Parts: sequence; C-alpha cells; structure tokens
Amino acid sequence: MKELKRFLQEEDGMGVVEVILIVVVLISLVALFKTQITALVTEILKKVSKNAKKI
Repeated sequence: MKELKRFLQEEDGMGVVEVILIVVVLISLVALFKTQITALVTEILKKVSKNAKKI
C-alpha cells in the first residue's frame, strides 16, 4: 500500500502543460497538411471499397 501512495504522489511524469503542447502541435500539423491527409484517406477508402467487392 505504501508503494501505491508513493507512486500516486510522484511528480516525475508528464505534466498537463506538456500534454497540451503535444496536442497543440498535432492539431497544427493536421491543419497544415489537411489537403494531403484528405487525399490520402480518400484514396485508401477507394481501394478498400474496390477490394471489398472482390470478397
């Protein structure tokens, strides 16, 4: 039980600020490459749909 309490009180993990920064960077990358991502996903879905008819 002491180990669990010590683990919960430990502050060596990632903080909220770091997580928020990572999310902001990911969102900005998605916004920056939106057209390329959309084209890629559309192409993949077309291939999946085309190959699903063969099954």
